[in-house]
Amino acid sequence: MRDLREDLDPIWRLAYRVPAPEAGAKVIMFVSALSGEGTTSMAASFAALAARRSEKPAWLVDLDLKRNRAFTGFERRFARDIGQPGRAYDAALRQPPIYAVSPYDAAQKQDKLLTAHEIEGLPLLVTRFRRERLQTGQVATLRQSPDWWAALRKISSWIIVDAPALDRSAAALTMAEEADGIVLVVQADRTKATDVATALRDLEAKQGNVLGAVMNKVGSDARFADRFSA
Repeated sequence: MRDLREDLDPIWRLAYRVPAPEAGAKVIMFVSALSGEGTTSMAASFAALAARRSEKPAWLVDLDLKRNRAFTGFERRFARDIGQPGRAYDAALRQPPIYAVSPYDAAQKQDKLLTAHEIEGLPLLVTRFRRERLQTGQVATLRQSPDWWAALRKISSWIIVDAPALDRSAAALTMAEEADGIVLVVQADRTKATDVATALRDLEAKQGNVLGAVMNKVGSDARFADRFSA
C-alpha cells in the first residue's frame, strides 16, 4: 500500500458534492476492473483524508473477506503519520451481517466474525474479517444487508468501501446499490478501455452510481479522470 493523500483532492471535491442521504454518512466505493490496480491504497488514503475532515468517525469497510489488505496496510504503517489498528470491536451493529457462512452451523457464533479496529491517532475504524474463526470447509460470502448499512450511516461521517477487483470477485456488484458514489481505479498504460467499459456497464446494471475513474500510477501519482474521458 502507498500513501496517496496528496493526490486525492480532486476526488475529495467530487465525493463532497455527492448528495448526502437523509440517513447520515455517504458511502463511497473504490473498485477496479482488474487485480493489482492499487485500489486498497486509494481507498485507505481517501479514508484517512476523510477522517481528518469529519466530525464523526469514518469507516473503511474492506469487502475482501479473504485477504484483509486494508487492515494489513494500516498494521504495517503505510503512512508514517498514521498509527496502527488498535482494539477490536464487534462490527455487527446489532444488525444482520453483510456476510453469510456456509455450511451453516447453528452452534457456531457468527455475529462477531467482522470486527472494526480504531486507528491510533485518527477518528477512523477499519474492518477485518476473522477467517481464523471459520471451521474447516466453511466459506464466507457477502450478502446484502440494508439494515447494517443504515446503522453504519447513523454513526459515521464517511463510509469508504474497498472492493476487490471485478475480475476476481462480484463483491462490488453485490454492494453497488448501497454506495452513493463509485470510483473506478485504473492503472495507466495497463487497463484497456474495453475493461473500463465492461466495469461501468456491470456496475450500472446493479444500480451503481459511477462517478468517474482515477488514473493510478501515472508517473508516481494518481490523477482523476472525470467520468471516462481518459
